[in-house]
Amino acid sequence: MSELLELARSIAREAGGIARARFLEPRTIRTKTSEIDLVTDVDHALDRLIRERVRAARPHDALLTEESQAESGSSGVRWIVDPLDGTTNYAHAFPHFAISIGVEVDGARAAGVVYDPMRDELFEAECGRGARLNGAPVRVSGIAELRRALLATGFAYDVHSRRTPNLVHFERFIGCAQAIRRAGSAALDFAYVACGRFDGYWELHLAPWDVAAGILLVQEAGGSVSDFDGGAPPASGARIAASNGRVHGAMLEVLNR
Repeated sequence: MSELLELARSIAREAGGIARARFLEPRTIRTKTSEIDLVTDVDHALDRLIRERVRAARPHDALLTEESQAESGSSGVRWIVDPLDGTTNYAHAFPHFAISIGVEVDGARAAGVVYDPMRDELFEAECGRGARLNGAPVRVSGIAELRRALLATGFAYDVHSRRTPNLVHFERFIGCAQAIRRAGSAALDFAYVACGRFDGYWELHLAPWDVAAGILLVQEAGGSVSDFDGGAPPASGARIAASNGRVHGAMLEVLNR
């Protein structure tokens, strides 16, 4: 497992270096499923790089990335990758985005890396071995009351065309939490819960590559991750809540009110 983590760490740093170097360059921006679902030439460049590095080192592993077709494998290992989480931020030169790499072994979360190249912060976790930020152990916050909690959330790319229940959730949390942030990178939202910057986070319509690394980060940092009903954290990324554990019950109560 440590070998997998080391490879994920190395790939994330290399991809992040490219994203950082090209941050202020003119770029090609296209849309995918909606006019606000963006993809840039850098997304595709990082996707190619990550796939090449994984294939070169571990040719028999399965691979799922946001920008390409899934590839099957025979080793029991699967890489789940968002090559540039926070594309809209990147497209607008807002320096808040990350490379997210999760690794499963026989269907179980084994390792995860989230790298913020603009702050040079690498969050990593390994199953049963804790979570770290740039090599130093991290833990979730000790906040125990929702009224003292700083929360985070995000909105799906179809928010223009479909009224999302998250607007209702947002309004409810505004009334009972200390504050809410919506910064535009799910991977970093999870990482910030893991290191205690956020006390909780919820979102409705994520994808597997958004959560594969983040779920493990929060769990290994001592936090809680579940669906809105308190069940197992959904690998699909749908209706997911993460917290320091202490405010988790109160968050689920608000989400199900």
